[in-house]
Amino acid sequence: MEECLLIDSDVLIDYLRGHPAAISYLEGLTERQIVSVMTVAELYTGIREGNERQALEELLKTFEIIPVNEKTAILGGLFRRTFLKSHGVGIADAVIAATAEVESATLATLNKKHFPMLSKVIVPYRKS
Repeated sequence: MEECLLIDSDVLIDYLRGHPAAISYLEGLTERQIVSVMTVAELYTGIREGNERQALEELLKTFEIIPVNEKTAILGGLFRRTFLKSHGVGIADAVIAATAEVESATLATLNKKHFPMLSKVIVPYRKS
């Protein structure tokens, strides 16, 4: 099976802001790269109209956007139920984690602590 990476919003935000580590990381990837539809929602929450929105739309065209189906929704709900009190996991992160599980993807995020339910998580770079 082809290696697959689910890219979290923090990595994409860094890329859009021109952080060299994020640019180097994303542009060097050869694996299949996907993004959760929940990440798309998170990104549009903070985007400004004009150039920022246009840059986001162009970036998102380069990824396969994975919708939330029933299996993902159920697993996301169960993840949140299990990890809400112990780790404060929100519904968006729970659904993103469920997307990684359903797609058999490794999650690339800067916030590993938000995803205690996943065994396949990488922190692709550290911000200094």
